[in-house]
Amino acid sequence: MGLWRIGGRGDECRSLLAGDRGDLGQWKRIACKQAPTRRAFASLVDILKRDALSLHPMARGTHDSVADDRNDSILIYINGEMVPRDEAKISVFDSGYLVGDGVWEGLRLHHGVFVFLEDHLDRLFEGARMIFLDIGETREELKQALYEAVEANGMTDGAHARLMVTRGNKKTPSQDPRLTITPPNIVIIPEYKTANPETKKTGVRLFTSAIRRGSPDCLDPRLNCHSKLHEVIALTQAFHAGADEALMLDIHGFVSTCNATNFFIVRKGEVWTSTGNYCMNGITRAKVIEVCEKNEIPVRQKNFSLLDAYSADEAFVTGTFGGLTPVSEIDHRTFPGESLPGAMTSQLSGFYDLEIRNYIACNRK
Repeated sequence: MGLWRIGGRGDECRSLLAGDRGDLGQWKRIACKQAPTRRAFASLVDILKRDALSLHPMARGTHDSVADDRNDSILIYINGEMVPRDEAKISVFDSGYLVGDGVWEGLRLHHGVFVFLEDHLDRLFEGARMIFLDIGETREELKQALYEAVEANGMTDGAHARLMVTRGNKKTPSQDPRLTITPPNIVIIPEYKTANPETKKTGVRLFTSAIRRGSPDCLDPRLNCHSKLHEVIALTQAFHAGADEALMLDIHGFVSTCNATNFFIVRKGEVWTSTGNYCMNGITRAKVIEVCEKNEIPVRQKNFSLLDAYSADEAFVTGTFGGLTPVSEIDHRTFPGESLPGAMTSQLSGFYDLEIRNYIACNRK
């Protein structure tokens, strides 16, 4: 059933699709005029959204992955049990679901080894300590759980695991941690997940969001917690602006980070990133700084503004999943290089890959 054959509102639908997709309220108003039943209403909303996305293709971000049908039948670790994907559930009274009360990590599995595992566990336990959360498991027990999850799925390479720890289930919806009546919920979602290689060639487009990264006396931006709504809002702004991801400033107006990755620029042979005071101190970010220092490449953690970013020679973002990903433009301003990734980004990617290989060689079972 095509969109334009559903009734007499084709002109209104067509007008909406030609614009910026509007908001959900606009879709619902059109659907209510068209569909007399709840089922027809839901079907029409789905058609409207699908047709809209066909005119406005999905943005390609740093977490864009190659489709893998094996993920349809994965087993998920839930509190010590391996559960089929379609049956994996936690309580609606879970603290993470109710109020975002928990911490998490994303890890890459290469050649049977979780890369930089100790660094990830350091950050997880630091975050748990910050929010007065007793995980109830030791580091070694969490390591065992991670490897149990991937081994149960037969995964040895090209996999990504999301480790999530929430405070546990509450007896009633509330922020109050004293109302928690179960031990923490520990969930590990292992997936066959490889970054889309096209993203390395095309780069990502950034849009500077109006949402700022806060200061440590509010919600410390270095805390890898389940409360990510401000990043989600920033990313949504970027999508609506036609970009792939959001660039975020700190409370002083200096460039801080992206919504899900750390941000770097290259200027006159120097590599710059923010001070780290107002952003997630990413594991990959730290490794890039380390390889710069090892290879005598000038690297600065400093305050800089959009003026510096717009006039940079190159820019790239870093994250556990995508590694180093080139940036093609910021706020519709492109960079002078003829191809992506740029020379420095390519060089640093090689050094970072070498760090991964060395880590695997030292930690392979």
